[in-house]
Amino acid sequence: MIKGAIFDVDGTLLNSMPVWENLGELYLRSIGVEAEKGLGEELCAMSLPQGADYLIQHYHLGKTRNKVLDGINQQVREFYTEKVPLKPGVREFLEGLREYRIPMVIVTTSDRSNVEAALKRLGVLNFFDGMLTCTELGTDKNRPDIYLAASLQLDTEPWETLVFEDAYHAVLTAKKAGFQTVAIYDEANDGKLGKIWNTADIYLSEYADFDMFWRRVSKL
Repeated sequence: MIKGAIFDVDGTLLNSMPVWENLGELYLRSIGVEAEKGLGEELCAMSLPQGADYLIQHYHLGKTRNKVLDGINQQVREFYTEKVPLKPGVREFLEGLREYRIPMVIVTTSDRSNVEAALKRLGVLNFFDGMLTCTELGTDKNRPDIYLAASLQLDTEPWETLVFEDAYHAVLTAKKAGFQTVAIYDEANDGKLGKIWNTADIYLSEYADFDMFWRRVSKL
C-alpha cells in the first residue's frame, strides 16, 4: 500500500530542462554576445564553474568566473520566477494524490528559492509538505541519502513510497534503495529512454488519466 510520494522538480514537475540546455546561450544574449551553434552540447557535460570558464576563454569576455556565474544565476532566477511552466497534467496528478491523502515532498538538485518561487507562482507549492535539496544535504542523486531523508520526513518506508523522477541515474538510485519508482518522460533524457523504461516500476509518457495510474499503483 502506497503511503507517500516524493517528487523531483526539473523535468518531472516543471518543464525546465530547456533553460539548462540553453543557459550559456541565454547568458551570452543577455550581455549582447551571439552564441555559436552547438554551445549547449559543448557545455552539457561541464559543471557551472567549468562552463563559466569556457565562456570566458572562448568568447573573450574579460570577466571573472564569479561575475559570469552571477550573470548565469540571474538568468536562472528570472526563468523560475517568471517563465517556467508546469508539465501538462501535473496539477491533476497532485490533486489525485491529495484526494487519496498521500503526503508529498520534493527532492531537488536545484536552488530552493528558485523552486519555491516557481511552484508558488504556478499555484502548486501548497500540495507539498516539505522540500529537500541536494545542496543543503551535501549529496546528489547518485546516492540514496536524499530519498531516505524524504521518506523519514513522510514517515514511510521506501517500499510504500513512490518516487517520481525523469532522469535514469535518479530512477536507478531510488529503485536500488527500495522505493517504488515512477519515471516521467522528458525529452532531455531520450538518450537513455530504454534504460529508464526497463528500470522504473511505472513509466509515464505524460501525466494523464490519474485513475488508471492509481489502479496500476495499487498493484505494486
